[in-house]
Amino acid sequence: MAEPINSPSNPAPKAKISKFQSIKGFYDILPEATPLWFKLEDTARRVLSQYGYKNIRMPLVESTELFVRSVGEHTDIVEKEMYAWEDQLNGDKLTLRPEGTAGCVRAVVEHNLTYNGPQRLWYTGAMFRHENVQKGRQRQFHQIGVEAFGFDTPEVDAEQIVLLARLWRELGIQDVALQINSIGDAQERLAYRNTLIAYFEQHAELLDEDAKRRLHTNPLRILDTKNPRMQAICEAAPKLLDSLGEVSRTHFDQLCALLDTAGIQYEINARLVRGLDYYNRTVFEWVTTKLGAQGTVAGGGRYDTLVERLGGEPTPACGFGIGLERVFLLMQEYGITANDAPDVYLVNVGEQAARAAFGIAEQLRNANVQVVLHAGGGSFKSQMKKADRSQARFALILGDDEVANGQVTLKPMQAGENNGQLQCSIAEAISHIKQ
Repeated sequence: MAEPINSPSNPAPKAKISKFQSIKGFYDILPEATPLWFKLEDTARRVLSQYGYKNIRMPLVESTELFVRSVGEHTDIVEKEMYAWEDQLNGDKLTLRPEGTAGCVRAVVEHNLTYNGPQRLWYTGAMFRHENVQKGRQRQFHQIGVEAFGFDTPEVDAEQIVLLARLWRELGIQDVALQINSIGDAQERLAYRNTLIAYFEQHAELLDEDAKRRLHTNPLRILDTKNPRMQAICEAAPKLLDSLGEVSRTHFDQLCALLDTAGIQYEINARLVRGLDYYNRTVFEWVTTKLGAQGTVAGGGRYDTLVERLGGEPTPACGFGIGLERVFLLMQEYGITANDAPDVYLVNVGEQAARAAFGIAEQLRNANVQVVLHAGGGSFKSQMKKADRSQARFALILGDDEVANGQVTLKPMQAGENNGQLQCSIAEAISHIKQ
């Protein structure tokens, strides 16, 4: 008699469970990449502390109105890039932060951080924009942001630019060029805006759809177009630098003099305006040709009216953001490497050795030695293969005989370490490892 098709001894095949994948533009940073990320982040933290900047940590989610009022209603970010929604529980309109300055200013105002004087602050973390995904441009991306509040002279503008130049040197990054400009104050920009609209209206037939959309809402952003067909018309446009008042021009000239004194090379780019409404006077970008279209690795400038616009007292301010993904790609481009290999891989063979190894590993860690303890058994040969793959400097070998004698065997695993293995006490092994 034939057995039923789906009997206990002949079960039905299990349906294949589908795997989840990360959402487009949201990606994983895998363990092989994190040592280089640590190098980037640790170097940045060290440089920032050299300049007296203190860390602040803000939430990922803010009120949508915060970004509308600060970034600008007619910017690409607010019009088409923000991840915004209405909270179903209370009706609040919320947004995943697309940039960090607005949240930092909100925190400064809310907690009255400038009450006792100027503040130098920095933060790091994820930002979110619904953009076309490209190399160096993701929908979740990471930035380091730097903000200084309460300084109205160009020394801080120059300080932040020099800070970035130091960071590139410390990281070993070359071929990043500095572009600077001044976009003046509000009244100068308003007069220039009208001049610019009149100019582009005279050449309306040459404008692309994006430029036509921006013409009467944010005409300065037309100057920053990446459309090759519009480069000539934008190059010939009137320049805001030529229309600056005495105060703005003096500020810019003093900035240039400070950069000259510091030996920082720069290009004055009259078309550089940045994409956010809150900027005034100084704007700057560090750019590279190594990453294709995504050439800006850091950018910022002065925003002297934003604190007041968000409810605080009138407070001059200046800041910038670093695109960490782009800096990471540059580090790879220049062959900059980092690793987090342990000092020791602890090989243990035998029942007594396996029991003793756990305590010995903790003894090594107490001496500030990085240890990977082999777990799960296996032959001496297989464990040594894993020790080699771990890239540890040493294999510390423990067998039952070593346990009985109160000794271990220390074997160098990397070129450059002293040749030959050493049979010694734990204390002697620690001393040798830390030489």
